[in-house]
Amino acid sequence: MTKRITLILISLILSFIFVFNAFCEEIGLRILYVNDFHGFAEEQKSNFTGKMVGGIPYLAGLIDKLRKEKQSLLLSAGDMIQGSNWANLFKGRSVIEVMNLMGFDAMTLGNHEFDFGVDVLRQRIAEANFPCLGANIIGIPEVKPYVIKELNGIKIGIIGLTLEDTPIYTLPNNVKGLIFQPSIDIAERFVKELRNSVDLIIILSHLGLHNDMLLAQKVDNIDIIVGGHSHTKIERPILIGRSIIVQAWEHGKALGILDLTIKDGKIKDFSGRLEDIVPSKMIKNNEVMKIVKQYNNKLKNFVRQKVGMTETDLDGENAKKMETNFGNLVTDIIRERAQSDIAIINGGSIKMGIERGIINMGQIYNALPFNDYIVSIKMKGKDIIEALEHGVNTREDNAGRFPQVSGIKFTFSREKGKEAIIKEVLFKGMPIDPHGEYKVAITNFLLAGGDGYKVFGGNINTHKVMFQEPGKWVRDLVIEYIKDKKSINPMVEGRIIEIK
Repeated sequence: MTKRITLILISLILSFIFVFNAFCEEIGLRILYVNDFHGFAEEQKSNFTGKMVGGIPYLAGLIDKLRKEKQSLLLSAGDMIQGSNWANLFKGRSVIEVMNLMGFDAMTLGNHEFDFGVDVLRQRIAEANFPCLGANIIGIPEVKPYVIKELNGIKIGIIGLTLEDTPIYTLPNNVKGLIFQPSIDIAERFVKELRNSVDLIIILSHLGLHNDMLLAQKVDNIDIIVGGHSHTKIERPILIGRSIIVQAWEHGKALGILDLTIKDGKIKDFSGRLEDIVPSKMIKNNEVMKIVKQYNNKLKNFVRQKVGMTETDLDGENAKKMETNFGNLVTDIIRERAQSDIAIINGGSIKMGIERGIINMGQIYNALPFNDYIVSIKMKGKDIIEALEHGVNTREDNAGRFPQVSGIKFTFSREKGKEAIIKEVLFKGMPIDPHGEYKVAITNFLLAGGDGYKVFGGNINTHKVMFQEPGKWVRDLVIEYIKDKKSINPMVEGRIIEIK
């Protein structure tokens, strides 16, 4: 009995020494992070340098290297499974398979995780070998509010937060029965719940940089905010109060690295950076490359099908801030198909551009990834003006709600600190009649109030819906149009003019 007691005492003493050392010695930890990947598994040509960047096998290779140097967590701040053909045509399964192989520790749900509907999302969560977080989401039991990880004796609480406006960023049926609670209130609740049981608290946030900064200002005791949604390239961490804010751009083109020095269970020092993913200078993870190739082989026959030619670059990159020739092309097709007077789409429905030359199916699917169809409604001129004002009124740069139009021309001005004002809207060269009625072609996404366009929502289930074609996605109509024309050359025509 005495011998057993002695062994227990020795065990307790050794445990105490370990804990004491953990809190007296300086401990190095590393947080690796990505956000807004959107399924861009392959290398992409940079719009700035023309060189190839990104590629998940090279991102994974860098992660392998960095993990060997220091104990690390690998985190995702959301919008991983939707966006490119490599993700969309498999409803995100390909992305989850790669994330499992790479050993992610946690992921928060982004708004685009819901684009395939709740049933598909639950399948993806079931396939994931890591927790999917969303503390402010009610309605999916598989989504956890937080997870606690331990590295080198340091307990780390990771709380997930998802954009509370998610229902206006996807189709209503995709989030039917779900509730997205206010992020600040929920953050306060779970930070208080975890503070005494963990050493560090990380908010894994898909809220956007502006909201992350508000979170840091209004909620005490947050150590780190790993952010997403705004696609911000934060080269060096931002410090607000005691909260460190980081974000790693988009599309796997950079890896975020945050190195921490911990003493007495608290952050004593930190340094952070983004490491650009440049395939020509990096070693790839061969197992990840195998998965990329496996799914590409399933895709290649489809995506390589020729659609037609374009005599000019189709500008998708600027569709969220100004008139573009790609926006004009899509809205003209929609207006013609619906036999409407006017067409309006949200610029965010165009995700990328297409270079001059041969157009294939893969390019169209990448540029127009959403399953949107046309709806034509009757609207008064004053409501059309209200819709346009909503579209140009935003605090965010490159907000998805910025309109692209056909059948009208409009001018607007934005004075600093004030709401934008529509100066003039012309229909067939004449000022639009505020009390006149017009046939307006939009998408079902906008009809449901997507991107905050509430003015369209009053037309649901009323006699004002004149035409709808749910069996054809917008991208399929674009494909049909280009195939018929064989060659296109859309231009910017002065449909949208900002007066400065």
